[in-house]
Amino acid sequence: MNKKLLWIFALCSSVYFTQGIEALPSQGLFYYFKETLHFLPQKIMVISSVVILAWLIKPLIGYIIDHFFNKKIWVYFALIFDVVLVLLVGLFHLPLFILVVILMINSANAAFRDVAVDGIMCVEGKFYNATGKIQSVQWISISIATLFSGILGGYIAEKWGYQAGYLWLVPIYLLVGIPAYFYKEDAPIGGSRTASTFVIDLKKLLTDKRLLVVCLFIFLYKYSPSINTPLFFIQRDAFKWSKIWIGALGSIATVFGIAGSLLYYRFSTKINIKKWLFWSVFLGALTSLSFLYYTPVSAVIYDVVYSFIGMFIFLMVMDFMARKTMPGLEATSFALLCSVSNLALVASNLSGAFLLPIVGLKWLIVLSALTSFLCLPLINKIE
Repeated sequence: MNKKLLWIFALCSSVYFTQGIEALPSQGLFYYFKETLHFLPQKIMVISSVVILAWLIKPLIGYIIDHFFNKKIWVYFALIFDVVLVLLVGLFHLPLFILVVILMINSANAAFRDVAVDGIMCVEGKFYNATGKIQSVQWISISIATLFSGILGGYIAEKWGYQAGYLWLVPIYLLVGIPAYFYKEDAPIGGSRTASTFVIDLKKLLTDKRLLVVCLFIFLYKYSPSINTPLFFIQRDAFKWSKIWIGALGSIATVFGIAGSLLYYRFSTKINIKKWLFWSVFLGALTSLSFLYYTPVSAVIYDVVYSFIGMFIFLMVMDFMARKTMPGLEATSFALLCSVSNLALVASNLSGAFLLPIVGLKWLIVLSALTSFLCLPLINKIE
């Protein structure tokens, strides 16, 4: 492996590791909302949806990154802002509105880092014929970081609270600057383009019926009213689980998620994705219905088994999205599909927050299962 490719791997994996480790304060923040501010599940779900809004406009972020400065500089910009923002959250007790605004900006920084490094992965990966290898390293890195976040996040939440979790991120952001420094980006990557080109490209994307069908399928496949936050409430209030145990369970589940990713790496070229997507819809509905029986024992089993299956299915969907990108506009169309997927996540949280007080958790679980089937009529329309 030549030196440049080595630093490409280092930069891409470190940025994805950072995305995973950024979950470090999430448990503490959840407990702050739940147990200090006494927020209801639906309110926490709305805040969670608002915070990630920047991830819905990834194609626009990609356009900005492609046309101003270069991808490496945008990674630096995001890291510098991240350090400032987490210091503000970690050192000062902020009013709720300011806290949410800062979390939104921090999430936007993560989106800029993600799009920038994915752009590097696409361009350099194609040049070195290493796109798949780079992506594998990225998702292994984010899974390992999630593993640490689960263990340390629970401990930090138990002992110090969410603010300490944010302060722990400062050295991580600084360390990512090392591979960013040594990676030498050829200028310009992707060529010189004008603002009018983006309009033409956008029109091409939004008038491609094949791609629009894929977008609608991805949205419906990913969408179902969210039940995750109410389940966390059950773990704390009914099961009386400690913050450390919840974090440890998340880490155990992540290990099985890594196993799922290795399994997909092994069989990705041998499966019929359309056929497997079809059957995964039924599997998703059954997993949703299984939460009607939720006990301390079943909760552990669900976390472990569904993490293994879920990672395999997640990578299958990502692979499907990558294969359906528009020739010549792969990066932009992939960002568009990712934005649709993120939009489905936001819609899931908001609809779950709206329906929970109306129908209750049991019927919300049933609705979540039923909505899994909305995407089925579109599978045969995908070319």
